[in-house]
Amino acid sequence: MINPKTDCHCHILPGLDDGAGSLEESVALARRQVSWGFRKAVCTSHRVGKYPNVPDVVITTWQMLQEELHKREIPLELTPSMEYRLIPETWPETLEKGWLLPWEGNHILIELPIHKASRIGNIVPEDEIKRLLDMGYQPVLAHPERYLYLTMERYHSLKDAGVLFQRNVGSLEGLYGDAVSVRCEALLAEGMYEVIGTDLHNDRYADFFDGFGFKVSV
Repeated sequence: MINPKTDCHCHILPGLDDGAGSLEESVALARRQVSWGFRKAVCTSHRVGKYPNVPDVVITTWQMLQEELHKREIPLELTPSMEYRLIPETWPETLEKGWLLPWEGNHILIELPIHKASRIGNIVPEDEIKRLLDMGYQPVLAHPERYLYLTMERYHSLKDAGVLFQRNVGSLEGLYGDAVSVRCEALLAEGMYEVIGTDLHNDRYADFFDGFGFKVSV
């Protein structure tokens, strides 16, 4: 079981994607994660067409931020990782070159295209989930409630393939709109989620979480 005091999905490494844009912003976001009760955070910078991050860059940036948090006595332990989108532009190259940065030993955060199923090309998510399992990794599907093109039958197909589901903080409360809230509620009712993460990008997210009084439940 993943420790509930671990934020397993956030974008606080500075300058790598559409998350934190500076070291100061990263530090400020880390302080807010601590205020919600987190003691660990998995930094899952995007690996996607627009942000084709590679391990060396992620690790160097992680080291810089972790040192800064230590210097400022902010009690948040960071882990470098990535959020891997299953699209033809990046996923095959990721596997070919071994650019996988696991967390909690063997967990890998994957995502599908948010709005258009066609963006996945000829990749079959269930096959990639099984491939990762065969390689010794545990795939985790980021924010399944946001893929509104999926049917409940397809969700069960993905679960049967062996993936864990990660719910975003704020999905149920309306951060991504009413349709995502309804979908999130349906998945919760089915008992589909094992993991939670903030998907924290910036102050807008953080302010929303504070607005409904988010705290880590242990």
